[in-house]
Amino acid sequence: MSNDYRFGIEEEFFVVDAETKAALRRMPSGFFDALRDRLGDSITVELLQSQLEMATAPTDRIGDALDELRDLRHIAGSVAAEHGLGFIAAGTHPTASWDNVRATKANRYDGLMQDLQMLGERNMVCGLHVHVELPDPDLRVDVMRRITPYLPHFIALSTSSPFWGSRQTGLMGYRLAAYDELPRTGLPELFEDNAAYEEYVAALVGARAISDSSYVWWAIRPSQKHPTLELRAPDACTRVEDAVALAALYRSLVRFLVHHPEHHRHIGAVDRAIANENKWRAQRYGIHGSFVDLAEQRAIQVRDALDQLIALVADDAEDLGCLDALLHLRTIPDAGTSADMQIAVYQEAHHRTGNRSEALQAVKTWLAHATLQ
Repeated sequence: MSNDYRFGIEEEFFVVDAETKAALRRMPSGFFDALRDRLGDSITVELLQSQLEMATAPTDRIGDALDELRDLRHIAGSVAAEHGLGFIAAGTHPTASWDNVRATKANRYDGLMQDLQMLGERNMVCGLHVHVELPDPDLRVDVMRRITPYLPHFIALSTSSPFWGSRQTGLMGYRLAAYDELPRTGLPELFEDNAAYEEYVAALVGARAISDSSYVWWAIRPSQKHPTLELRAPDACTRVEDAVALAALYRSLVRFLVHHPEHHRHIGAVDRAIANENKWRAQRYGIHGSFVDLAEQRAIQVRDALDQLIALVADDAEDLGCLDALLHLRTIPDAGTSADMQIAVYQEAHHRTGNRSEALQAVKTWLAHATLQ
């Protein structure tokens, strides 16, 4: 371990028909093999055959991560086009029906589907995951606890799931409403230290409730596979620049909390309850809502909360060489998230055609193009 705070980004995608933009029910024979030939271990399957994940290599340079994500999307898009397919980066697919998809055949996924039953079948969601290495892996549980009040910020800035099952949900980020049906999701518990967290995992493993800690799917967690703290709260970002900006924010915030162990040291039940409320408000309103400010006993607009958070970690971002990427986040309240764009495309197409199906088709087409821009 070093003080570089190396990081990696994992993006989940829906695989769609190139013409209709409908989510696939089954992964076509040879398609994943073709992707592996071009992308190697950077591409992996997911629980459902309609989804894939692409991951960057660990790096300490934000520009390298941006270039690699663009390359991964470009190459995967080219391979997909050769097979009559495409990709969509969004928290939910606007028209996919969860009861029409199939699970990926693998021992882990077979066991998951047996355990989760219908909840596994309904897992038609895609997220953005960011891994960050800490100077000492034993600090991960402490940082996870103290970062909890900031998790709603990542959700609000990444909202890309306003549709579910061909319906506008009224939420800017519906993904977590669906995902949190699963056990061991949502905000993490406020474990005091590593020993408490390990006791929790050991109890579940000993009772054969889970095989290992990789079956704990909180919005943030110590990774079982890597010596990292893994952020899992955000929706998949349609725009690659948004994904990299969120990674820069997360990396800088982790460094700030390591360097300031007194910050949120006394976080307790009230703080977690407020964070849960703000998580809901982020899902419901995205960047257009407000958060509950516990210290001031008032509401604070998401835009202002973002400015406060950027000011808090700006020095860390500067030291890590990712301040410019971080500052991209300030454009999101003005330009809108993917959810804002999807709703705008839907409303314009519906006003023009008067046809809901055509409006949803316009949303899918926009998503497919924006994903590969």
